Amino acid sequence: MVDYRPIPDERDVFHEYRSYAFRPEEGVPAYDPDEHERPRATLGSRRGVYETDGADDAEPRCVCRHYWLESRVREECHRTAGLASVATPPEYRRRGYVRQLLARSLAEYRDREIRFSVLWPFSYRFYRQYGWDTCNRIVTHECEPSVLSFATDAVDRDAGSIRRLEADEFRSLTPAYEAHADRYSLSLEREEDWWRYRVFGGHDRDPFVYAYERDGRVRGYLVYTIDGEMGDRTMAVSELVAADHEATLALLSFCHDHGSQVERVRLRVPSGVPLRDLARDPDEIETVVENGPMVRIVDVAATLSALSYPDLDVSTTIAVEDPLAEWNEGVFELAIAAGQADCTRLDGRSNAAADADVRLEIGALSQLVVGFQSAETLERTGRIETAAPEPGDVLSTLFPQTEVYLGDRF
Repeated sequence: MVDYRPIPDERDVFHEYRSYAFRPEEGVPAYDPDEHERPRATLGSRRGVYETDGADDAEPRCVCRHYWLESRVREECHRTAGLASVATPPEYRRRGYVRQLLARSLAEYRDREIRFSVLWPFSYRFYRQYGWDTCNRIVTHECEPSVLSFATDAVDRDAGSIRRLEADEFRSLTPAYEAHADRYSLSLEREEDWWRYRVFGGHDRDPFVYAYERDGRVRGYLVYTIDGEMGDRTMAVSELVAADHEATLALLSFCHDHGSQVERVRLRVPSGVPLRDLARDPDEIETVVENGPMVRIVDVAATLSALSYPDLDVSTTIAVEDPLAEWNEGVFELAIAAGQADCTRLDGRSNAAADADVRLEIGALSQLVVGFQSAETLERTGRIETAAPEPGDVLSTLFPQTEVYLGDRF
């Protein structure tokens, strides 16, 4: 048995575990509260699992950090937990401590009425075995600044202006970000601390934040760093947000203007940003598509009951397999009436799973619910089993595919 609890008084241990897990090539830097406990580092809540052997000075066997967030799913905000910094020192590995940490974390999320858990994995295969799965792709475009000249030629430079912002001006960015978040499922609701210490603040250095203003309002912005040495510099854009096409062109033109300063521009954007369609020389752009973060439903009954649905009357049964959360294992009846939902777990039927309209694993259900995968795609790839064509059609109606993009790292 293990004990799962907060570890606020063992920050040096948390720092040591995290450093060994994610930056072992740097050794273990001496713990310095002034350096390692800056506001960015103190966001979230630390947790650990301990052996219940009665030792007051026992070290945690495994640690993690939880970020208490909200994200948009199906046009409404839902409580979401960001899971990060899962780390186990080598002397405690392969003993099941991570599994226990993840299971106890999900139980805490459930107690807090959190609907979704998201994380950035070190290994997709590792977290898939515990029920998380990919929720969006990350597209990275890289090119010489001159390739972006099309934007400078197309934009009306007199229609707006670009200026650098400081963290105290974060509120001016929220209208543009809200327009972006309305488009993408799983976009985070950003509080002031998140803006200050995750957007305007960096791990080792703070990024530049420049905004495009038109008619007295911010219509888009860039978050970026300049990486490399003189003669081999890259303008690395980690966030490009534009409320409209004109703002997109203005921001790309701003990148083009760095041609005398950098050799490359690297843009990390949602797949819906049509850079290759806009460019005159798309063959000069190197594009890489990668899996992004992962998502997981915390509590099937509570989450499916809380979502928004089309205004219709329908009922279906869903058999779910969950390797970590026993409350998600079983058959659930989802009933929709006038857009209101009620999802209940069916007990006491030994053949319920075989008789269910739909059968799938929690990871596939999570992808379906947030809109990353359609029911048709999941069925075509063998991740959904349906009793007849009609249940698949019902799922397509209840959970239409939508654009998903969670770009915030934590």
